[in-house]
Amino acid sequence: MTDLPPIYFYLPQENWRNDMPDKPDIYWEEFGRGIYCWTLQTYLYLKADGFPCTLVGIMPDEGIVIAHRDSFDYELRPTPKVLMVCIKPDRNPHPYAQLQVVQNPQDAKNLKNSYYIPLWRQPGLIPRNPERGDRFENIGYFGINSNLAPELKAASWSKQLEELGFNWQIIPRNRWYDYSNIDAVVAVRNFQQQDYTQKPATKLYNAWHAGVAAILGKESAFQSERKNEFDYFEVSSVEDAINFLKYLKDHPQFYQKVRENGEYRSHETDPQNTVKQWQKFLIDFAIPKYREWCSASLWRQQLYLQICYFKIKVDATYNHIYSFLKQEEKQL
Repeated sequence: MTDLPPIYFYLPQENWRNDMPDKPDIYWEEFGRGIYCWTLQTYLYLKADGFPCTLVGIMPDEGIVIAHRDSFDYELRPTPKVLMVCIKPDRNPHPYAQLQVVQNPQDAKNLKNSYYIPLWRQPGLIPRNPERGDRFENIGYFGINSNLAPELKAASWSKQLEELGFNWQIIPRNRWYDYSNIDAVVAVRNFQQQDYTQKPATKLYNAWHAGVAAILGKESAFQSERKNEFDYFEVSSVEDAINFLKYLKDHPQFYQKVRENGEYRSHETDPQNTVKQWQKFLIDFAIPKYREWCSASLWRQQLYLQICYFKIKVDATYNHIYSFLKQEEKQL
């Protein structure tokens, strides 16, 4: 590849760690944090594939600069030779970034100048041990405890599973990569609330790659990925989850089809496919946008920044009025 502008992944120097890996797809506990799983991991994958890019700890003054939303200061503005690409997970978009990368296709529909790229599957993932065969007893949750529905943290849930012959496990962060002894995952944030347009489908990708069944809540990211009945099982109550678990346990041939389907679907989110999506985004979308920005007159660049500033003020006013009305409503 020739004639490409400088492409940087920006991880502020204060976030650099002495033990940061120099290769992708290996287990590192800090990959559980957004700034590392998005910025560092993406850089390592692209670098390993031979794509020209650089990891930097100081904000460059020229080129395409890609960073997690938490790494771009709120007041940071692009200079005349910088295109800011904000990796926007479940955050508000950066007000001045010219492009945003989102992790849910529904989020891309709602946000101007955004591009959907799926989050990487769990690095260093150890799949379910094939020697488990048709056994179906160990059920796990892989994720932050606060993102698990209260009903699934209650003693009554684990007791009910135990009575049915299941072992319920909330997997600690330092074991999020190990599915070797797991037969199914259950992950529901809230049985009432739906959609979650800013959340990714990573738990589903991991289940496919791990070779386990997935019982999940009603989230747009999962629904966007669904192609058939074996992909995952959507639930809206504890009773739904129990019924699916019992069915999978009682129908080993069906469970085998679920595992085979997961193996097939996992190829879509293989890291090499995600690398291709990043390259396509940079070459077909970000680089033309960068050249357009750099060739724009200083007046047009300043106009863009003023429009962004005006939107910040309008949003702040709206939020202030909305909060005020909500307080008044409570007092009525």
